[in-house]
Amino acid sequence: MIIAIIFIAAAFSLSAEDGTDSKPGVSKFMLRGYSHSGFESVTVDKDTETNFVGGSINPILMYKQSDRLFFEAEFEGAFEDGAFEWTLEFADISYVINDYVTLRVGQFLLPFGTFGEKLHPAWINKLATKPLGFGHDGIAPTNDIGVELRGAFYLGSVKLNYQAYAINGPQLKDGSVELDEAGMLNFGYTEDNNSNKAFGGRIGIFPFSNSSMEIGFSGQTGNVGAEGSDYEDVTATLYAVDFSYVKSIKAIKSLIDIKAQYNGSSIDLGGATFAKEDGDLYTFNNETSSYYAQIAIRPSLIKNKFFKNLELAGRWSEIFTPDGALWKNDKRRASIGLNYWLDWKTAIKVGYSVTEGGSLVDDHGDADPNDLGLPPQNNQFYIHWAMGF
Repeated sequence: MIIAIIFIAAAFSLSAEDGTDSKPGVSKFMLRGYSHSGFESVTVDKDTETNFVGGSINPILMYKQSDRLFFEAEFEGAFEDGAFEWTLEFADISYVINDYVTLRVGQFLLPFGTFGEKLHPAWINKLATKPLGFGHDGIAPTNDIGVELRGAFYLGSVKLNYQAYAINGPQLKDGSVELDEAGMLNFGYTEDNNSNKAFGGRIGIFPFSNSSMEIGFSGQTGNVGAEGSDYEDVTATLYAVDFSYVKSIKAIKSLIDIKAQYNGSSIDLGGATFAKEDGDLYTFNNETSSYYAQIAIRPSLIKNKFFKNLELAGRWSEIFTPDGALWKNDKRRASIGLNYWLDWKTAIKVGYSVTEGGSLVDDHGDADPNDLGLPPQNNQFYIHWAMGF
């Protein structure tokens, strides 16, 4: 019903146009995107592997048909298991209803916090790694197919932006494919596994008139179990809080960029159980959380042309997974990097990250007697060249 109302409102707004902004000759096409490549050395325990990596490309196609109607799409091309593959990141149509509301339909990046939608591209991300909780086996949703309303407005002197959406939603892994992943969520499916849609959104608040600080609140909820299965009533509720502060500080002649985000995932199993390898049934309190805090400092106000293009970045992130799950795997990661900006969207990045964490249960969900409280360590050194275009 809500989706139908949205489409009716958009159709009414379209019919009210006088047509002057959709005449032939006003359409425009633009190609943007980014690419990165480099060298990595990864040490797990005492085994080290070194590789030249990358060669990836993410072209972003943007088409403006009129002052109100737009299309955008991003493709990601990269080597996977020795073969080059293309995937679709997003493809959506947007219509500007008025100064405060824009309708978007299709596959789009979800506004769950800010990292997944705004900060993940290689030339924007201050470090070559992602914070824990994002990417493969992450708890933050990435993209999905559905409909969204977004916009911005002033509440007195305070500026706010908002997004509200309905999507197919994530799907619960029941262990039938990967036994040790039962209870996890799978994001980004193109088709829903039930007739229930997920609803979510984000609101961002800019408390200062110069927009230097933003505080965001995100949420999403919906059924995630397959219809007709033992898990059809399982519901997942996701939430996030994000923070951004970007400001030039004359006292230190530098630009400071602070980012942070907290993610939470609560999956109500409703007494549903999963099977272990030996056939025994088990359940657990399925709650996961992660967070990251990041700071970057660039002395952009000094006169020296070399040093003003340097940027020092550091990030700390952690993820906490459910006790009793076969995929119990708490981790923490410390990352530091030094970037040199050749221009405003091209950087050479040198960095080092240390990830600690390991499974605290064995394949049967029991305590691992070999765990001595010394989690395995993953050290990564990298040199990356990232370019936005």
